[in-house]
This record gives sequence, structure tokens and C-alpha cells, in this order.
Amino acid sequence: MSLPASEQPVGDPVDPRPAPRPERITLRGRHISIVPFDAAVHAAPLFAAVAGAENDGLWTYLAQGPFADAERFASFYAAAAQKDDPLLFALVDPAGRTLGHACLMRIDAANRAIEIGNILYAPALQRTPAATEAMALFARHVFEDLGYRRYEWKCNALNAPSRRAAARLGFTYEGIFRAHMIIKGRNRDTAWFSLLDTEWPRARAAFDAWLDPANFDAQGRQRQSLEAIRAAL
Repeated sequence: MSLPASEQPVGDPVDPRPAPRPERITLRGRHISIVPFDAAVHAAPLFAAVAGAENDGLWTYLAQGPFADAERFASFYAAAAQKDDPLLFALVDPAGRTLGHACLMRIDAANRAIEIGNILYAPALQRTPAATEAMALFARHVFEDLGYRRYEWKCNALNAPSRRAAARLGFTYEGIFRAHMIIKGRNRDTAWFSLLDTEWPRARAAFDAWLDPANFDAQGRQRQSLEAIRAAL
């Protein structure tokens, strides 16, 4: 016999109201701005920033690319920019250079869960304060402006740099979905990570402290790592 309903374990009460869906807005930081992707504006400079055989490795774990020429690149991104899920944003530095893109995707407004994905960083953006600030801006928007409770990061389980990035940014590893997808004719096992709204205040404090100009020396080198700052909070 089953237990009476009053004796069965259930989850904590949660506000059942859905979150708003993300819109095409601009988020500005000190080092980077996140803007709605406009192929007419962003495709050509982004292609220039990521093109070339030396950058083919940028596309290994993405569903698209590499692209043979600027025309095919622009055509793909013109179509991608029209979608509402994934919702595509360009990453633009203060000099006006388009140095990457990222998407808010797999949007589940009813359960207030959303994913950050399809992240492409040009070499000029990688391992910079702007790269970290972009992720902080997205997370702040998701939690504080939109009110989501679960923020997800998923990547090919073989993509070691992406897995390290998720851990560095404060996401919690949840496990592997085996044989989850077929990408470019190959199996993809997917590593899942999440950051929850209850964890966001600590994660935000760590982002703010790491991005503080006082955390960098005269040569632009960090004084404390993001992980060390977060662990100390």
C-alpha cells in the first residue's frame, strides 16, 4: 500500500508563475556589450575575427561551421538571428569590434529554466576580463531581470575547455546525458551544469570582486582567481 499523501515527501513550495521570455535587449559592461545579433552589422567583422584554418578548432564542438567564406557565414547568421529560441546575441567590445556570440536557449519559461549556449569567442576575446564579464552580464540578466530559477550550461562531454569554463564560472556539474545528440554526424554525450537562483548572490559577489579593477596589476594580470574569490565568500 502507498503512504497517505500527508506522509509522502514532496518538494518545497515554489512560486508557480512563469518567467518572461528573454527579449532582444542590450546589456552593457565595462569591457563588453551584449547586443542583439544583426547579420548586416555583425557577420562580416565576426567572420574576420574567427576565419582561417588556424581558427578551425573554434568550431569543433559547435553545431555549425567552420564556414568556407564570408557569404555562407553571413547567410547562416542572418537566419539564426531571426529565431526566438535560440536567441542570438553579438559580443562587442568598447572599440566596436564584434568578437563573439552567445545564445539564450532552450527557454522553459513555465519552469523558469534557461540555458546559455552556442558560445563562440574569437581569439581576441578569449581569456580576457571581457570574456568573463559577458557571462556575468548574461547571468545577472537571467536571474535579476527575468527571474529564472535555473540557469544551465551544457557542452559536449569531450569539450574539456568548456567544462573547465563552467566550473570556473560557478556552475555545478550534474552528470552526463549519454548518446544525447548527433552533431556533424558524430555522437555527442552531453555534460550538464547548472547555477540556481539561490546560488546566484554568491556567484555575483565573486564576479563583481574578480572584475574589480583592483583585482588586476599594472600588466593586467589577475591578483586572485575567480574560483579563489568564490571559495572565500
